[in-house]
Order: sequence, then structure tokens, then C-alpha cells
Amino acid sequence: MAAGLARVPSCYYHHLILKNKNGLSASVAVPTSLKKMVTNAAAAASSSINHGEYRSIAERVSLEKEIKKSKFIAIAAPISDEESAFAFLSEVRDPRATHNCWAFKVGQHSRCNDDGEPSGTAGKPIQSAILSSHIDRVMVVVIRYFGGIKLGTGGLVRAYGGVTSECLRNAPTCLVKSKVPMAVEVPFDLLGLVQHQLQHFQVEDIEQDYETGKDGFAMVSFKVDFDQVEKLENAVKANCSRQLVFYNQ
Repeated sequence: MAAGLARVPSCYYHHLILKNKNGLSASVAVPTSLKKMVTNAAAAASSSINHGEYRSIAERVSLEKEIKKSKFIAIAAPISDEESAFAFLSEVRDPRATHNCWAFKVGQHSRCNDDGEPSGTAGKPIQSAILSSHIDRVMVVVIRYFGGIKLGTGGLVRAYGGVTSECLRNAPTCLVKSKVPMAVEVPFDLLGLVQHQLQHFQVEDIEQDYETGKDGFAMVSFKVDFDQVEKLENAVKANCSRQLVFYNQ
């Protein structure tokens, strides 16, 4: 079984609130650039998981099997959205093959295609195998090279569903935590201290905007694991001599 590495991109939520020093939350108007940052992050995950984490495959995997002289090659990969699913399909589909059938699942959204096989005999079994695996944000493409013996409707369903199930069973899985887009207004003299805390919590995509916000302040934006938001805020506040304004969903 051939396997190659493909990392799973992070996912995000969509809502903006401001927390005050008493821990109370309320909707606020924020600078346009910050709104855009949060909205774009949320749009990238319009089909995101509701509970903040999900199980996906950790890397691309493949499985090859011969069934009545037809060769079936199932290739599974982690995806982030429909666009990345079709990019993966374009990469692995073989125009010389008899059929390139596929299905994918991203949150509550899933699609499948029989690619010329009798309706419901290829895409649907692949999709059913994905749903049964409880793996999310994944696409499986099953490539078939016809060997001269017809499998019949039942045989096709078993073949496509079977190679997909076996491929996913062999795939290493991982628990993926959703990333929350956040930002904090930081006085210039506290930037070093805040950056140290952000690195400690292993946040991603740190950006500093000196044009947004009040004079003498920088707007620092980043993404952090959904279950680390409160801990990060508390750590920053505990190490700063002044109250900082956090923006998060």
C-alpha cells in the first residue's frame, strides 16, 4: 500500500464578541480590517464541525485490489473544503482508467459521483463507507481499470464500498482541533511580552497591524485552538500591567 503525507488544514468558527475585564461578553463594532480577518477565516470553514474537533485521516493513503480481473485503486486524502476536494480529484484521476468514481465529506456536506458506472453502484457505496467510518473532511477516489468481466450491480456496490472501507481502516487518523481567529490591542511597549505568551500557546498565523486601532497600539491577530482561548486570555492578562482588549468569536 502506497502512502504519502498530506496535512489537514485547520478550520474556524464565525462570530465576534468582546470580553471585558469581568468576563462578560457582548457584540461590538470593530475596525473593518479586523472584521474582514474574522469573516474570511469563518468563510473558509462554512462547513465546519459543530463541536470544535473532529477525526480525520492524518495523511494520504491508497489501496489496490483486483476483483474479477478489474483493478480497483482507492486513494483517500484529508481535505478542508469542496475546492480542495476537486483539486485532489484533478490530481489523482487517471484519464486512461475506465472510471474515476469518488465521494467526499466535509462536516454536514457530502457529495459523490459514479463517473459512468450504473447509477448508485459506485459513488454511493464510497460515500456510505466514508459515513460509516465516522471520519470527516476526507475524500476517496476509486479508480477502476476494467478487466473484461462484468461485476453486476451488486458486485459493483460491494467492490467500491469494500475497497473504500478497507482503505479508510488502514489510514492513520488524528483528532483535529478547530482554530479560533482572535485579535488583541496591544500597547507597543507590551508587544514583546504578548508575543512570548502567544508562542507559548503555539498560536498560528500571527500578524501585527499598526494602522488599525488607537495611537500607540498594534492590533495583533492570530489563530488558537478552540479549547485554549480562555487560558490564553488569562495568561496574557496575568502577565500584563494593563487591561488588554481581546476580540474573539
